[in-house]
Amino acid sequence: MSGRLSIVATPIGNLEDITLRALRVLREADLILAEDTRHTRKLCSHHSIDSKLRAFHAHSPPRAVQQCIDDMLEGQHLALVSDAGTPLISDPGNLLVQAARTAGILVEAIPGPSAVATALCVSGVPFDSYRFVGFLPRSGGKRRRALAQIAVAEEASVLFESPRRAVATLRDLATVTHESRLVAMCRELTKLHEEVLTGTATSLAEQLEDREMRGEVTIVVEGMKPEARAEAVHPEDLDDNIRKALAEGRSPRDVARELSVFYDVPKRELYERVIALVEGD
Repeated sequence: MSGRLSIVATPIGNLEDITLRALRVLREADLILAEDTRHTRKLCSHHSIDSKLRAFHAHSPPRAVQQCIDDMLEGQHLALVSDAGTPLISDPGNLLVQAARTAGILVEAIPGPSAVATALCVSGVPFDSYRFVGFLPRSGGKRRRALAQIAVAEEASVLFESPRRAVATLRDLATVTHESRLVAMCRELTKLHEEVLTGTATSLAEQLEDREMRGEVTIVVEGMKPEARAEAVHPEDLDDNIRKALAEGRSPRDVARELSVFYDVPKRELYERVIALVEGD
């Protein structure tokens, strides 16, 4: 008889934030697949759970997925957890779920904490709908395109960030979001030193510039207001947008930096285009 796979949400900080069902499932499981067994062992010890642990993370080889499938086909009950929150939300596990469903194994969700929902609730950022971005690409065209999508999205955007890169990301957001748009920086959610700061991307970047931050960061960005859409940058109007920005008194270098996120063009190439327009005019 086939076993089953339970996708179990675990606390994002406070160890008490776990459902009774999740505790029962973790105790009943033959094996808990943990992103970091040391981290999950602390949770298990706190709640007197003695189920076996096995490491399963983004760098686990394909044979690790097959081993899990074989275990469940032999009748074992496996529970998948991440370090914090709901598994598969910017965490590994999708390949395992796909393989389990292909093999006809029951996959069940044990819902619970999520940094996305938690941040939205406490951010104070208005939203009727939202889009989850996850972690932004580190650099290059993919990052520019992701920022450009946030810039024009009518929905609130929720993204994760490392504390080491949070200020840099806020600076990048400042180049693409209108100064009237509200941004919330949520850190150490549900923990002792929980912190939620709100303001514009520019003001938050300045406020956090010289601070050493710890803990994962969740950023919530207000969606574009309808009245601002008419003023939005449109790709087909690149030269007009360059001239408009220059007329407002911005330097060619600033214009290139600010507009590069709206086009799949590196800042250096866009700067050359700005200079060409300046010399041509």
